[in-house]
Amino acid sequence: MALSVLCNALSQAVPRGQLASGTVWKLFCKTNARVNYVPAATIVSIHSRDSDYKRAAPFPYKTKKYRLWRRLFESTSERFDENTKIIVVDGPPAVGKTKVAQKLAEDFDMHFIPEANMDMHYINSYGYDFRELDAKLPPGAQSVDEKKWCMSPDKVTSANFQFHMYDLRFSQYIDALAHVFSTGQGVVMVRSVFSDLVFMEACFNEGYVSRKVKDGYYFVRRNTLKELLRPHLVVYLDMPVPAVQQRLKERGHDYEVNGKALTPSFLANLENAYKKNCLPALEQHAELLVYDWSNEADVDLVVEDIERLDFEKYTYYDEKMRDWLFFKEQHIQDLRCKYADYKNDLMQMLNVPLPNCPELYMDATEAAAFEEKYRNSPGNKYMDGFNMDMGDKVFWKFFDNFAKRTYPTSNTRA
Repeated sequence: MALSVLCNALSQAVPRGQLASGTVWKLFCKTNARVNYVPAATIVSIHSRDSDYKRAAPFPYKTKKYRLWRRLFESTSERFDENTKIIVVDGPPAVGKTKVAQKLAEDFDMHFIPEANMDMHYINSYGYDFRELDAKLPPGAQSVDEKKWCMSPDKVTSANFQFHMYDLRFSQYIDALAHVFSTGQGVVMVRSVFSDLVFMEACFNEGYVSRKVKDGYYFVRRNTLKELLRPHLVVYLDMPVPAVQQRLKERGHDYEVNGKALTPSFLANLENAYKKNCLPALEQHAELLVYDWSNEADVDLVVEDIERLDFEKYTYYDEKMRDWLFFKEQHIQDLRCKYADYKNDLMQMLNVPLPNCPELYMDATEAAAFEEKYRNSPGNKYMDGFNMDMGDKVFWKFFDNFAKRTYPTSNTRA
């Protein structure tokens, strides 16, 4: 009743003909507005934009929730511009992906996300590294990271490492989507969860993981990737295996050069998985640019190629860009809430029991030892922000979730 009176008052205050039918209601409920949003035709570098261009102020999604009342009065699509897109730079190890991705992010004024690594899993928000517990734990409960996998890619190590990395890349891609929808700023990231499968394929072909582990991986993958929007563009830096080996030597990580995992055969299987399993599938939904990076080229040429791409030519009947076709503001706002506010719900989808994969699990003795050491490690007795022994102030937080932790983020092993 009160809302209808207010709408009528607004209608009378505005000259007739200036408000179309239903516009008064849209002033109060932007979720009903139709936007028919499609990706802008091009991606524009900072050198090609008008000097007076200014992006709308970003929403602080890391500290504030996108509540219902914000949905009523704040549009999400109004922050979108030509560069509201996700670009993934992919390729074999040591090819130079990070350097290229950083340059693209700088030229297109996008947010850069580095490649996922196991530090993200083992180092908590207080700076404590759980790998320090290894000396106090039985072998089956100890950590698994890049170094251990490269040095000893046995079936237990490889299975756990690959599942951990999938979890991290899944989490990282949710963060990328949350940033895009909450701020309107595009994202450039090094590798993504969509190309993670190449490592599982290479590990299986090299005998590092069993058939059941591979099947379990694809089961989890099928049930989680459907929740994500695929990237707009994938930039693949190609390089033959001998050149990759040389780059690894130049990078100088002993565990990569002298380890047992990154053999010429493994790198060849990795390249084959990219070109037969990964890139053709991505190309059905995203733009794909492939470059021979044997002799490092000028990234400015890549920038020019990206600016020539036309993202607007696709329709709803095309596979490409279909993920990014929205017909209602409400749809965009729902996705914004999903990725920014309900990430934990998405991460819980990774907790799939795989009883046919014993390599992924500790036995009872190992699990008990791990839980006892883990719960009593610095900053991990309670959830983040509730550890008074680490200096947290908790007096005004008693309405929040004060539950104890049990294991690191949704993974099956230490």
